[in-house]
Amino acid sequence: MSYLKSLPTDTTLLQVFQAYPETARPLLDFHELVLRAPGPFTPGERELIAAYVSGTNGCGYCHGVHTVTAEAFGLAKGVLEAALADLGSAPVDERMKPVLAFVGKLTRTPARMTDADADAVLAAGWDESALHSAVLVCALFNFMNRMVEGLGIRADETYAVTSGTRLAEGGYAGLATLLGS
Repeated sequence: MSYLKSLPTDTTLLQVFQAYPETARPLLDFHELVLRAPGPFTPGERELIAAYVSGTNGCGYCHGVHTVTAEAFGLAKGVLEAALADLGSAPVDERMKPVLAFVGKLTRTPARMTDADADAVLAAGWDESALHSAVLVCALFNFMNRMVEGLGIRADETYAVTSGTRLAEGGYAGLATLLGS
C-alpha cells in the first residue's frame, strides 16, 4: 500500500516515476548505464546481482521484478532462491559466487568489508572494473530497495512478470520513454 496518498494504494514504481519525472529521469539514466552499458558483467549477471541484493534486503518488489528480468536473460528459474538460501550449494556459476558473497556482505554489513572480500572476487578471475561494477549495482539496489520500501510500493507476481519482461526487452531507457514529456 503506497504511502503517497495522492497516488493509488496499489501504486507501482512506474507510477511513482511518472509522478516525479524530474528525479526519475536521471535515476533511470543511471540504471541504464549501470545495468546495460558494456561492462565486465552481462546484463543478465547484473540483473542477478540486483535481484540477489534485493532478496538479501527482503525487498519483494525489486527481488521479484529483477528475478524475472535475470531469468529473461537466461538465468534458470529457482537459482536466485537457491542462492539466497545457501550460496555455497546454489547452482550459480562458480565465478559469480564470490561476487554475490561480496554484494551480500556489502548489503548486510558494509562497515565490515575487507581486502579479503575484494580479493575473493579478483581471485575468481574478475578484474577491478568488475568489482567496481558489482559495487555500483549493489549500491543502486540498496538505494532502490529503500525507495520502494520507504514509499510502500508493493506488487504481485503478475506485475513482476510484466515489469521484468519490459525491462528485459526495452531496458531502463525504454522505461524512461513511459514517463511522458
